[in-house]
Amino acid sequence: MKLFKTINLICAMGAASLLSFSVAAQGNPEAKIKTEMQKQLGERAKVDAVRTTPVAGLYEVTIGTDIVYTDASARYLIQGEVVDLKTGTNLTEQRSNDLNRIRWADLPLNDAIKVVRGKGTRQVAVFADPNCGFCKRLEKGFQQLDNVTIYTFMVPMLSADSLIKSQQIWCSSDKIKAWNDWMINNQAPTGKGDCGNPLERNTALARKLGITGTPAMFFTDGTRLNGAVPMAQIEKKLK
Repeated sequence: MKLFKTINLICAMGAASLLSFSVAAQGNPEAKIKTEMQKQLGERAKVDAVRTTPVAGLYEVTIGTDIVYTDASARYLIQGEVVDLKTGTNLTEQRSNDLNRIRWADLPLNDAIKVVRGKGTRQVAVFADPNCGFCKRLEKGFQQLDNVTIYTFMVPMLSADSLIKSQQIWCSSDKIKAWNDWMINNQAPTGKGDCGNPLERNTALARKLGITGTPAMFFTDGTRLNGAVPMAQIEKKLK
């Protein structure tokens, strides 16, 4: 997690030592752990919540949209994923999805490029930068999908040229064609980019949703996927 690359803390997990720690206090240990963890982190990060986990002596710590773990003494900060080997459930991923869940109805879909394939019954929203290589790979993969409506929110995050291309695409007489020409066929947009556009709103929305890289996808159940993931995984989510 990028948030903790600069935090000089112990990040190694010792299962045996975790199990040996006693509960921080009777009554409300989570509150005491939260206070102690915040004291340890100082101004480097804000601890939003502390919860117990199914693992004895291990506590979940949420900082913004990030999930880390600690012991009952709040001395150790542990980064990584907790997986239930019996069920195969990735508990960290599951909690991250819950924390990052959005309300689909809150998305300003008019600020996106809308592409309908087939009946368009299934829906996905994508935040993409026109100069993002992974976004181009994802867009090519989208050509395999049917019965889907894709809403693309352009967010020029990578460079000044990303902003220029986004403006030109949005201001084109045929936004869909201009987008596909560039993302799939590598034909740069040539039109003027001086029309009104939602790019600032899209960027603010991406920031609000905790999007730090593209592509980022959201589904109607509010969950997200990041990166150019395999189409099979996207199909699974759409179902």
